[in-house]
Amino acid sequence: MPWKTIMQAIGFGDGGSMRAALEMLLGNLGLERFRRGRSQRNSVAFTIAVISLCAKLSKADGVSTYLEAKAFEEIFHVPPEERPNVERLYDLAKQDVTGYDAYADKIARLLADEPQLKRDVLEALFHIAAADGIFHGAEDLYLADVARRFGFSDAEYRAIRALFVRDADDPYSMLGVSPDISDEELKAHYRRLVREHHPDTLIARGVPEEFVDIANRKLAALNAAYDQIVKERAL
Repeated sequence: MPWKTIMQAIGFGDGGSMRAALEMLLGNLGLERFRRGRSQRNSVAFTIAVISLCAKLSKADGVSTYLEAKAFEEIFHVPPEERPNVERLYDLAKQDVTGYDAYADKIARLLADEPQLKRDVLEALFHIAAADGIFHGAEDLYLADVARRFGFSDAEYRAIRALFVRDADDPYSMLGVSPDISDEELKAHYRRLVREHHPDTLIARGVPEEFVDIANRKLAALNAAYDQIVKERAL
């Protein structure tokens, strides 16, 4: 959902209650230092942009999950009285990924002289991306573009990325084993992972549907990593 539509939906132009709530929410989200010396409009605009960028990231891989929304709440410590306002904006923004670049550019302009705060925002996005246990290629592209718009170099992006993501291009890292693991140990480890992450196992435990969806995605990633190793070893 584009910026103008978001602003209209929350009643910014007519002084709606959402506008006041977002101004107050800035401090609650742990971003109080941004407010100093800035207009109310810029403070609210920044809050909207951060929430929207996080929400759209959750849709980058095609599926917005409960864990990603929960990770957002954990990062920004959304107080109970503000949760309905944040959820309203988050749900509006997560409808699709379209327009994320405009939010990233807006944050970059508002934080032009504050690289550390831009890094804080980028690290928060990484935390959300990693919440479901899988870092997808689409999320990597999304975050790399956001980092570029924030003014970070490729080397700086890789350094921040390494704090949150084990390289998914390394199948051994994806399976959580060392490259020198024996064939027998590898097979046993893989079978254990499949049992642990199989949707039937989670359903039997009565876990929420969102966790089953995540299990399906993670199982697919584990299968792909194992297949790559099998081909490399000619097993």
